[in-house]
Amino acid sequence: MPSSDAPAHEIVPADEQTPELLAQCLQMRVAVFIEEQKFSMDDEIDKYDTPGKSTHLLLRLVPSLEPIGTIRIVHLSATEKKIGRLCVLKDYRNFKFGKDLMLAAHDYLLSRQADRGSAEAGPSLTVSLHSQIYVKGFYAKCGYEEVGQEFDEDGAPHQKMVRHLSAQ
Repeated sequence: MPSSDAPAHEIVPADEQTPELLAQCLQMRVAVFIEEQKFSMDDEIDKYDTPGKSTHLLLRLVPSLEPIGTIRIVHLSATEKKIGRLCVLKDYRNFKFGKDLMLAAHDYLLSRQADRGSAEAGPSLTVSLHSQIYVKGFYAKCGYEEVGQEFDEDGAPHQKMVRHLSAQ
């Protein structure tokens, strides 16, 4: 649950249908992963940032609509999704917005699954992510379990983690 002193905010979907919102999501990723954490732009923007491959959720303050964070959902198949690129600007990390973004991503996925109907997509989703090692505990609190060994991704140690989501 967000801190009671958290600024008013909303989380909205952004994809190729909303290019301005999608651009704001990418700006958040550049600010956190490129400028702050020093990852390469070549590693940050990848094949999943092309139309139809993913949906971003944008975290922004209201009423100003200032963007302060994002999360990306990659659509691997009807029943397999990958969450990644979760980031919140440094000045807003003490408000538990990361958890808000994870819950919003789960809600988004489950609502999309319900819209498709269980006949097409099945009753549950497998959601994976590649966690930087220092935030594995955060994802574990969000219901994710470690799978396999740690590995290097883009020059940093990561851990694959998985969670099964079901509308039932």
